[in-house]
Amino acid sequence: QVQLVESGGGLVQAGGSLRLSCVVSGPFFTIYTIAWYRQAPGKQRELVATITSGGSTNYANSVKGRFTISKDNAKKTVYLQMNSLKPEDTAVYYCNRAQDWGQGTQVTVSS
Repeated sequence: QVQLVESGGGLVQAGGSLRLSCVVSGPFFTIYTIAWYRQAPGKQRELVATITSGGSTNYANSVKGRFTISKDNAKKTVYLQMNSLKPEDTAVYYCNRAQDWGQGTQVTVSS
């Protein structure tokens, strides 16, 4: 059974940084694309960043140049480094692999 557990969220001032982590249990970590999504209150869940099995990355235009997705295969962990945070980045951030989702971690950016 696959489980995804996010951590690292919190409250930060605008311009600050946070690093989110997603630990993925279960087999075949290295063969899947892992994604970070976010959902702000009253809005639809949106894709933030993805990283493929080969390490290729892709980002939403709204976070390009500020966020970096990476992974550690040995630790079965995917990271989302978030710099220059803005109030509009406030959301619950979710880790995703295929049909599996984590429980989410809250990120709040104050102005």
